Amino acid sequence: MTSDAPLGVVFDVDGVLRLATPRRQLRRLRAWMRHSTHDLRSVQGMPQLLRSVVEARPGTPVFYLTALPIGLSSLATRPLRRDGYPPGAALVVGRTPVLRWLVGGGLENKRVALERLAEQMPHVRWVLVGDDAGHDPAVYGEFAGSRPGRVAAIALRQVLDVHPVGADVPSPHLSGAGVPVVGAPNGEELLPRLRSSIGLESRGNALEDWFLTGEERGNDATRLRAWTEGNAVRTLVHGSRYLGRFADAVAGAGAGDAVLFGGWRADADQLLAEHGPTVAEALGGAARRGVRVRGLLWRSHSDRLGYHARENRTMASAVADAGGVVLLDQRVRVLGSHHQKLVAVRHPGRPRDDVAFVGGMDVDLGSRDDAGHAGDPQAEQSGSDYGPHPPVHDTQLELRGPAVRDVEDVLRERWEDPSPLSGMPWHPVSGLAGGDGASTGSLPAETPDPPQAGNCAVQLLCTYPNRWPRYPAAPRGERSIARGYSKALGRAQRIVYVEDQYMWSIDVARVFAAALRRAPRLHLIVVVPRLPDVTSRVYLDTAGLGHAEALAMVHEAGGDRVQVLDVENHEAVPVYVHSKLCVVDDVWAAVGSDNLNMRSWTYDTELAAAVVDADRDPRPPADPAGLGDGARRLARDLRLELMREHLDLDDDTHLLDPDHAAATVRDRVAALDAWHAGGRRGPRPPGRLRSHTQGGQDGLPRRHRWFTAPAYRSILDPDGRPVGMRLRRAY
Repeated sequence: MTSDAPLGVVFDVDGVLRLATPRRQLRRLRAWMRHSTHDLRSVQGMPQLLRSVVEARPGTPVFYLTALPIGLSSLATRPLRRDGYPPGAALVVGRTPVLRWLVGGGLENKRVALERLAEQMPHVRWVLVGDDAGHDPAVYGEFAGSRPGRVAAIALRQVLDVHPVGADVPSPHLSGAGVPVVGAPNGEELLPRLRSSIGLESRGNALEDWFLTGEERGNDATRLRAWTEGNAVRTLVHGSRYLGRFADAVAGAGAGDAVLFGGWRADADQLLAEHGPTVAEALGGAARRGVRVRGLLWRSHSDRLGYHARENRTMASAVADAGGVVLLDQRVRVLGSHHQKLVAVRHPGRPRDDVAFVGGMDVDLGSRDDAGHAGDPQAEQSGSDYGPHPPVHDTQLELRGPAVRDVEDVLRERWEDPSPLSGMPWHPVSGLAGGDGASTGSLPAETPDPPQAGNCAVQLLCTYPNRWPRYPAAPRGERSIARGYSKALGRAQRIVYVEDQYMWSIDVARVFAAALRRAPRLHLIVVVPRLPDVTSRVYLDTAGLGHAEALAMVHEAGGDRVQVLDVENHEAVPVYVHSKLCVVDDVWAAVGSDNLNMRSWTYDTELAAAVVDADRDPRPPADPAGLGDGARRLARDLRLELMREHLDLDDDTHLLDPDHAAATVRDRVAALDAWHAGGRRGPRPPGRLRSHTQGGQDGLPRRHRWFTAPAYRSILDPDGRPVGMRLRRAY
């Protein structure tokens, strides 16, 4: 059979289904409990692997093979579409009783089903996909050996405790297959090996290659669209820029307009500019002008625990006194929070003025810093190393166009949740003091999309935990932030630039590590705070565990292609990095409230905006990744703006090419580190980036290990996924 014969895909899904035999579940449980820095096993990327084959060869049939008993088949295979797998036919071969399946029956029936399929479709060459923990090596090896030319390749996800993993799958069943056999611990690494083995062309450069489709989002209850096009997007680096734009947007709202906002914290007395107004004055003045001011703030834990319950109540009371409504919302999991930061200003009579803001910043004390990083004069005391007015680095997006309505819809979906604002028995009593938003009022009537305003496509990504009572707009929770990062990183080839407050979860680092192993030219540059903004020794030990594990994993995967850095100002005071952003190959950029940890990806409520600009930047390299995507203006400009600031550069000459950018960072960091090591003698070298050594690649905390690890994974960085997803390492 010729190599240009039509392809078909058979995927043995017993390894990815939620329902599995006790033996498989026990193996998953062991893997889940293991926190090794080289363990990259997961089912992430498997939907993209199958979709890639189908999209490269339209019309390719897909068959999902399973040994499940027929009575359980619909319950088990229905979630495949929800997980983003392409449409396909189920090959349910379970003819034996349930008890037989429970102990691993089904080998012979799978053989028979595969032979029957080959007879029914004699002109198809098969791509056989599965894993190495079940029947697949035996069934696939035997089938390929007995039918020369009928199998194009065998691709196996390596889930056994085999290290190091690689392209050769050790199995005596496959030695005589006579076809390419490729293996990897996850779909991200398996995909390029499979594509190479069967000669598939490189993917196209449509938005679907970067953004999640509606099915891939995994939440068909939300009203959010997959993405919108025709948006104008402006990056607002530093709090002073964002707060000024926020003040202008609120000041421009008049009677009949609406200001809708959500946040983790809001301080009524925070100045939006040097001479005011304060947040309360801006929002209260708008409400008095007849603007419908509506807000959702997290009903925070007590100030005695280091949180800000009093501040949010004060803000809610100030807005209520002016005629607006702010609800204090505790509809979260235990020890969870509402962490979404969003604003939407709507003008029914002049929709061209509609604007929204999404990112890492609240309107709170300490946020109004600028590029000089001297700190906000109103800042509260942070960690002692940051001084009395901690310098803070942060980023927000300003959106105009159809995406504004999607930002509004995020708040509407939460507002319309019929669950009580809090399930805590003491909250109704404390609410008698005022400011708990008991008089909810109503949201303004919905209005159509604002008109198109630019050339950017915007996709809103969310996190909602698996919670009871369920969120109506996310009854199984939503983890589209995790899925969106996984898809974008699955396409990364040359450079991933990250700024993040934490970067301290091994389960998140696994996605970055898979990209580094898959793409040998990929650079990862991560900018994080030098130290947490909490001085508790227990907190530092606990946070340090996850941070060190995550950094060790990416260093092991990428070696010297990984640079993890922190920032200081020109007075050598460390700058607290609060931004949460990622730029992939100067094409895809995401800015949001989410940090790179399991809490943000699964447990708290979060919001991020991913952007792909239709405008291309012609400066060389015009196509850094070489996949035809080019370089997009917004993503590239954001990366360059941030790197210029951190490196004290006046132009982009040494930053455009990813290899040159990584080398420039390395050289300037080394010079500044050497200056500090030498006692700061002589002129200070240019740049503000330092090598990040907290925790360190070899410094995994050992003290109180038996206490620290459980506390970290259950309290500091909990996992909000359903149990089945945790066991399969899926989102």
